[in-house]
Amino acid sequence: MKPVSPTLALALAAALALACPQPVTAQPDAASLPYRTEFIPSGNAALDAAVSAASQLRALQDSAPTEALGLVGRAQADADRLLRVLESQGFWAGQVAVTVARAAPTTPGLADRLMQGPDPVPVQISVEPGPLYRLRQVAVQAGTPEDAAALDQAAAVPFGLAPGDAARADAVLAAERTLLQRLLAAGHPLASLVQRQVTVDHASRTMDVAWTLAPGPFARFAAPQVAGADRTDPAFLARQAAPLAGQPYNPAALEKQRAALMGLGAFGSVRARAGERLDEMGRLPITFTVAERPRRALGGALAYETNYGPSLRAWWEHRNLLGGAERLRLEAEVARIGVGNGGDAGNMTYRLGGTLTNPGVFGRPGLTLQASSYYLRERLDAYDRDAITATAIFQQPITPQVTLRAGPQLDVGVIGPPGGKQDAYQILGLLAGARWDTTDSLLNPTRGWRLDGTVAPSLSLANTAPFLPVRITGTTYWDLSGNKGSVLAARGSFGSLLGSGRASVPRHLRYYAGGGGSVRGYDYQSIGPRDGRNKPSGGASVMEASLELRQHVYGDFGAVAFVDIGNVGTGGLPSGQPRIGAGLGVRYFTPIGPIRADIALPLMKQQGSSGYGLYLGIGQAF
Repeated sequence: MKPVSPTLALALAAALALACPQPVTAQPDAASLPYRTEFIPSGNAALDAAVSAASQLRALQDSAPTEALGLVGRAQADADRLLRVLESQGFWAGQVAVTVARAAPTTPGLADRLMQGPDPVPVQISVEPGPLYRLRQVAVQAGTPEDAAALDQAAAVPFGLAPGDAARADAVLAAERTLLQRLLAAGHPLASLVQRQVTVDHASRTMDVAWTLAPGPFARFAAPQVAGADRTDPAFLARQAAPLAGQPYNPAALEKQRAALMGLGAFGSVRARAGERLDEMGRLPITFTVAERPRRALGGALAYETNYGPSLRAWWEHRNLLGGAERLRLEAEVARIGVGNGGDAGNMTYRLGGTLTNPGVFGRPGLTLQASSYYLRERLDAYDRDAITATAIFQQPITPQVTLRAGPQLDVGVIGPPGGKQDAYQILGLLAGARWDTTDSLLNPTRGWRLDGTVAPSLSLANTAPFLPVRITGTTYWDLSGNKGSVLAARGSFGSLLGSGRASVPRHLRYYAGGGGSVRGYDYQSIGPRDGRNKPSGGASVMEASLELRQHVYGDFGAVAFVDIGNVGTGGLPSGQPRIGAGLGVRYFTPIGPIRADIALPLMKQQGSSGYGLYLGIGQAF
């Protein structure tokens, strides 16, 4: 039997086999000797790919030319390097042959002969893998008897390596990482590898692997420290990080707390660092180092729909108003620019106001208050409205996936049919909602589910009529290709107006469908009941669904194909014939999300509606 150095046979070989060398840029000189590298296939495509990726001869032949002696040295080094690659793939009796101008690199006087030889110099690499070795024994043992229980628990279920498996280095190292990660997740922050013993038996073509691991003591988190903040109240940051204190050590819990600090919005980065030893109470010290963002920011957004027109939004934000990561955003928006009545500015829609976001209200980490107030002037095909709105919504994460929200709403204004008589209204309501989100991205999800539901018990003070709007929306995403290249996205939404007839509910609180984010291809709010002037009057229920195939095409570009369906009814459930739209789109992916351009056609045209819809914006359609 032949004991093999763990560093040589595993770590080095795996690194060489699985990581491509980084090319070195160099300028050729007069002594440079061009060469071309040829690989002779071994019959094992995966092995050939690993050998090619690890070869310095192949990687450097164009980017880092060398002279004759350098080429000979490079060939000798590749022969040894590629032998390590074979071993890392489980071929412990393999052979590698490298020739330069049909001669072995150890041939005396080869460098001088190369100066007189062909240009470029032919370099040939061939490998003979030999038999594939298998694992015979896999053992995990503790350094001390008191560590045995924790280690037995970590190794109680399969960890990716078992007798009979191919004796590959990457599998051995991956299994080792799995064992250490299990110890960390079980509350042992100082878990470490004491020894990795690898023994190769060439007679039986087998390999034995034995690990000695030290779990270290079980520990809980100490009260975290937060460093790096200049303008944020230290007492506030201590309260925000406090939930971690006393919890059993777990890397996932540490990341959750780091993400919570990042979510405050006042920091550009948050780094978590664990102590190298436990404190005198047996707890693990933790330090979060934050980097504050600029206190003020200015931004804007532009969107476009053919039948709704361009919309422009500008905002100014203060990200740390009073030292407690309070975020004040003032914004102004104008929409339907140039739409209707010859582009008269009086036909546009305006929105002006602001939102104050206050995290950690009442000294409770995670509890956030969003208070907002807006003035709105809407001129739509469904109604004309002038109003002032105010909300105070409290949000509380329950788990990393579930967030609850609730708070009062006030809506006061006048509303009526387009160009008609406007009536005053006053609506007092209480919004309650929940969101469940397991997706992997906010703006460009590729897997997971989202489910959002709201109920808003409301009272119309003008006629003392109570009503209850309900809305449930779900989306899901499937990564068909496994590499985010092909994604199938689906969305479904249902809403119903309970407790009162739609006639006693102001038009803007009724349900509509059509337009971007709804049924593309149809005019905004055009699907559903209409009044005597053939204007949308809104319904008491709505149903919408969408299916979208998102395909990465090349570089930062992608394409989509989609179909949308929706219907609005006058009763508690949608009725009548649904409307269907279908279309194609392109995506350009940026760090802040994809830029979207969609064109859709209505498959069931409506009188007075456009024959197509064009939609531009940022972020996926859903």
